[in-house]
Amino acid sequence: METITLSGEAKSTQSIYRSVCMGNHPRTYMTHDGKALKEQYQWEAKSQYHKPVITAPVAVTIRFYFGTKRTRDLDNQNKLILDALSGIVYKDDKQIQELHLYKDYNKAKPRIEVSIIELFRGGI
Repeated sequence: METITLSGEAKSTQSIYRSVCMGNHPRTYMTHDGKALKEQYQWEAKSQYHKPVITAPVAVTIRFYFGTKRTRDLDNQNKLILDALSGIVYKDDKQIQELHLYKDYNKAKPRIEVSIIELFRGGI
């Protein structure tokens, strides 16, 4: 099992993506702050993960340590993290077969701990 620690608090999907309509064509884009955070996560992951990119199915566990007990929707916190690890830890986030999310609090050191397990490829 590989564990990568990302600094700071996770940002919700609503705060890093925006949608606009151009005529009848909706378009979603990542905000400047979202791009900067994704790049930060990628640098942190590259500095901790030095193995070949996983090409097999994976199980991912994400433990969020928030600095405050403000109410958060847990399922909106993980998209940017999973996208940022694509191409660094695993080839593509579509390889994720299991996803486990946990919320905790640590006022002194808010962070995100991501654990990745390569799943067995063979049959029964």
